[in-house]
Amino acid sequence: MTAVAPVGTGTELKWWKKGDIAAFFALFTNNLTNIITFTALLTMAGLPVGMVVGRIAPAFGLAILITSSMYVWFARRLAAKEGRGDVVALPSGPSAPSIFTVTFLVILPVYSTTQDAELAVGIGLVWGFLEGLILFVGSFFGDLLRRAVPRSVLLACLAGLGLLLLAMNPMLQTFQFPVVAFVVLAIVFMNWFGRSPFLGKVPTGLLLLIVGTAAAWAFGLQTPEAVQSALAHAGWHPPQVSIGNFFEGLQHAGPFLASAVPLALANYVFDLENIEAAEAAGDHYQARPVMLVNGGATMIGALMGNPYPVTVYIGHTAYKEMGAGIGYTMLNGITMFAVGLFGMSALLLSVVPMAAIAPILIYIGIVTAAQSVRETPKVELPVIFIALFPWIANWANSLVSNTLKAAGTNVGEVGAEALNGAGTYFAGISTLGNGAPLSSLLWGMIAIFAIRNKPMLGVIVSILAGLLSLFGIIHAPVPSLPAEFTLADTHVMFLVAYGMVAMLFLAKWIQDRVLKESVTFTDNDEITLSHAVTPSLIQSSKG
Repeated sequence: MTAVAPVGTGTELKWWKKGDIAAFFALFTNNLTNIITFTALLTMAGLPVGMVVGRIAPAFGLAILITSSMYVWFARRLAAKEGRGDVVALPSGPSAPSIFTVTFLVILPVYSTTQDAELAVGIGLVWGFLEGLILFVGSFFGDLLRRAVPRSVLLACLAGLGLLLLAMNPMLQTFQFPVVAFVVLAIVFMNWFGRSPFLGKVPTGLLLLIVGTAAAWAFGLQTPEAVQSALAHAGWHPPQVSIGNFFEGLQHAGPFLASAVPLALANYVFDLENIEAAEAAGDHYQARPVMLVNGGATMIGALMGNPYPVTVYIGHTAYKEMGAGIGYTMLNGITMFAVGLFGMSALLLSVVPMAAIAPILIYIGIVTAAQSVRETPKVELPVIFIALFPWIANWANSLVSNTLKAAGTNVGEVGAEALNGAGTYFAGISTLGNGAPLSSLLWGMIAIFAIRNKPMLGVIVSILAGLLSLFGIIHAPVPSLPAEFTLADTHVMFLVAYGMVAMLFLAKWIQDRVLKESVTFTDNDEITLSHAVTPSLIQSSKG
């Protein structure tokens, strides 16, 4: 179990705590990774550096500042309501999946075809605005869904996101540059997981950056030339209203908006999962106001030039264990806005190596996964691992696609049959990995309703999963209708498969009614049966 940092015992919520320092560096480096990522992706593809650094990055920082400020207000309101001084504000950040989706499915394809950067970004702004609008409207149903979806499922899905989407690639980067990252990772183990910190008087987040940066420069991984080049892009870049660019993109955005709906649903789920994680850690935020803020900030950001949605970021539990309060979130919002305002993203990347940041992301992912284990009843533990599989497949799917791209080819040219023949099980990787945020949630619910003997809820979830499969929301690269209504079409095949699962749940419901048998679980996972069954069945149910 991770060590929990001491928190304030008074009833007044302080603006700044000692733990806010480490939490700030952890959250800031997390956010910085994302702004550096989209800066690199867009500029390397040929979009003007001035557009990315001078327009997109400042609007991105503005959106983060808005959500951070509101999260601090929510925390202070919660502290006043409950008379507590240990409330931790929610962390704010971009939706990482959306960064890659809008970049690779919208902005870069349009730019590659038209060589018109204004049009490409304009369509991206429409895409981002739609994401925010869906989240804004969906906020009115957020608390209802939190009550409908078991906590274990939400936390299990978040564990998959934390390990595979947040921590896995940083772990690989750690082993790519061990002379920088190994020592940093060991300090994470000592100071954040352990109880006896190394150089405990120095904020751990700051210590990690100093040690990692010093190692990178000592081994020649960072160069003065890179710093000099990055300085050319620094300057005064206030956010600019991009209404004209937005309406230009609106005229041509239709064909590119199909991917916005499933990603908006995924971001919706991310918000719910992170709010539920905060609830499990003792901070009881309502979903509606938080999601209203996220949707509103995303729409404002889009109208100011930022195509990337903002959301409740992963890691609340980790920051609480660091002893943070509200200062870390507020400072992160101000700093991220300043990074965009002064065009500092490229400069920071030239000074601080990604390998020094990677262990911090690994820590956040591990703590998020650990929370799901701590907060999940024993009988529901299998749900955590079931919900991991779609995320594993999603990561593997990206790995295969990127590997083929590096080789100058793609899945279509190589052929799925050839990949399957090589023992990759690519057909399963692709179908399981596509739509991972939703399929992880759905399979978690199917598992938990089977375990908890709630067959009618299992029927409903199975039918919903079948319908989402039919329209390509899950198990397909992009939403689409079946080409033909036969089992040869994967949409139809998954519809039939989920229909069979629904029939199984229905048969179980009928069996329970005929035998007048029901199983009730107490909070301690003890089982009460209303109809006599064999002792072996009771024992196996308890195990």
